[in-house]
Amino acid sequence: MDIFDKLRQNKGDLGQYQKQGHGYFMFPKLEGEIGPRMKFRGKEVLNWSLNNYIGLANHPEIRKTDADAAAEYGMAYPMGARMMSGQTSRHEELEQELASFVGKQKSYLLNYGYQGMVSIVDSLVSRKDVIVYDSECHACIMDGIFLHKAKGGKSYVFAHNDIDKCKKMLGFATRLASENGGGILLITEGVFGMAGDLGKLDEIIDLKKEFNFRILVDDAHGFGTMGKTGAGTGEHFGVQDQIDIYFSTFAKAMAGIGAFVAADEDVVDFLQYNLRSQIFAKSLPMPMVIGGIKRLELLKNCSELRENLWKVVNHLQNGLRAQGFDLGKTNSPVTPVYMKGGVAEATNVVMDLRENYNIFCSMVIYPVIPKGEILLRLIPTAVHSIEDVEYTIKAFTEVQKKLNDGKYSTTQIANIFE
Repeated sequence: MDIFDKLRQNKGDLGQYQKQGHGYFMFPKLEGEIGPRMKFRGKEVLNWSLNNYIGLANHPEIRKTDADAAAEYGMAYPMGARMMSGQTSRHEELEQELASFVGKQKSYLLNYGYQGMVSIVDSLVSRKDVIVYDSECHACIMDGIFLHKAKGGKSYVFAHNDIDKCKKMLGFATRLASENGGGILLITEGVFGMAGDLGKLDEIIDLKKEFNFRILVDDAHGFGTMGKTGAGTGEHFGVQDQIDIYFSTFAKAMAGIGAFVAADEDVVDFLQYNLRSQIFAKSLPMPMVIGGIKRLELLKNCSELRENLWKVVNHLQNGLRAQGFDLGKTNSPVTPVYMKGGVAEATNVVMDLRENYNIFCSMVIYPVIPKGEILLRLIPTAVHSIEDVEYTIKAFTEVQKKLNDGKYSTTQIANIFE
């Protein structure tokens, strides 16, 4: 069979809905100034789908810093990869500031979070080493594990946040690593981005008393939002100093492009010379770096931004729960609202919210979550208002009643493209 014939016949779990959903449910265009109010298909919507946690995306100081840096350096400088010709003192400055903020000896900038994590996992472990990981780890972690397996490496998965299963898998990994002459890397997340619950970092780290392993934490949603100073989920649990390798992206609380990894100096030195995603990629452009320095400054010094985020989060989550909504086990800003229904109900719920209530939020269905379930994912930010929250709770309450009354199941998926 021709490979193109195969992909035409099987477009994938999400691609099968391309004809009905492209431009609306998938690849929607949000336009205008980044914030709670944006334009979707020509009209204003209340937007709950941006990871702009502490509101830096349109902060006036950030906009000015970005613009000034772009005017001074352009978007090309520095040219070349860091190792060859892309090193600057500003890159090193941001790395030093990040390392200090998260309590590590050294950090290293990454162009993108996804590729960076894939490459970190690939670089850290050889085929003799064993990976133990949480079953709900992000796709970038999974792709890194797939590379490890492709090299002949082994891995063990434990049920999400199940410490007893984690302990059991560490036992298996210990025996295998001992036979192979390798080590163990345990990978989990600080905040799981879909459900919003926290990885049990304190309990996992406590297992170091019994097992010899290193822990890598992806804290993309925790950096800037969790902990007393916003240094992340490790700070929240009081175990930041015991996280061996700390990773986060700039695409969430920092409202930018890029990522970083932080650890002991010798570990970061190794990664600098072995991360294929950075060795063979152009250096992060200077406006992103200078903008990152400014973003970190505000994140550290403007605690009122994080305080306002949590004010909005608590009002939203408490209000939804008071109306009987199932938010799962979230204890972070990520706010999943679980409902019951199939694809037709899910799409009609979302269309009703967007077309009649002017509320834009993301929909998640099977295969990401089990069949028969709908997940509407809300991302509160520091720039949402309490009025935004109260309006949303009222709208969700009305939509839930319609769903319970079968209003959406008896309606075919509307053809929004006519």
